Amino acid sequence: MNYLAHAFLSNNNTDLLIGNFIADHLRGNDFKNYPNEIINGIYLHRKIDTFTDNHESFKASKRLFYEGYERYSGILIDIYSDHFLAKNFENYSHLPLKEFSKTVYQTYSQNQHHLPKSSSNFLEYVIKNNIYHAYSSIEGIEKVLFHLSHRIKHGVMLNESIAIYKTHEKELELNFEILFKDAIKEFL
Repeated sequence: MNYLAHAFLSNNNTDLLIGNFIADHLRGNDFKNYPNEIINGIYLHRKIDTFTDNHESFKASKRLFYEGYERYSGILIDIYSDHFLAKNFENYSHLPLKEFSKTVYQTYSQNQHHLPKSSSNFLEYVIKNNIYHAYSSIEGIEKVLFHLSHRIKHGVMLNESIAIYKTHEKELELNFEILFKDAIKEFL
């Protein structure tokens, strides 16, 4: 699961939300500069990632992208998972996606002093492009994948995986629903 799902699974807790957001931008376990509550968010992020990576539905979805994208299949499923969450947000939250996103962006912005530089730079991109809302459309996902392809600089155009997504959309969405329901039981 990607940033939107991690934000959702932070359960409206500011410290967990911040820790969850910065976790991918930190290496190792040197968190001594962060308050314990934010450290809990970093560990929550890692627990969610471990849970997701070991879930059978996630593994099944990854296999659909092995031809041409095996090395990036986990990243793709993380992003497509956020697409399914955003597209069907009202099935999981009493808040509309637009309102949820605005609140989360505001929390990130108000706590920028806790963000490492890479998270702060990424936050600018997230807010400028309203990424959490962009996840709700396939065009938004394609744009996110295009930008990611240029950031990782491996010569693989991840946005071209949309063809595989469209071929297996129903199966991918079902796998996401199973995974996310299990994640909600585990973390909320």
